[in-house]
Amino acid sequence: DNFQQLTLYFVPLVGLVFPALAMASLFLHIQKIRFF
Repeated sequence: DNFQQLTLYFVPLVGLVFPALAMASLFLHIQKIRFF
C-alpha cells in the first residue's frame, strides 16, 4: 500500500522536524529577549 509506505516515512520525519522547529523557535525567542 502506497499510503502505508508514505506514513512510514512521514512519522519519523515529523518526529525529527517538529522538535527541531520547537527548539529553533525557542532559541529565536531567547535571542529576541537578549537583544531587545
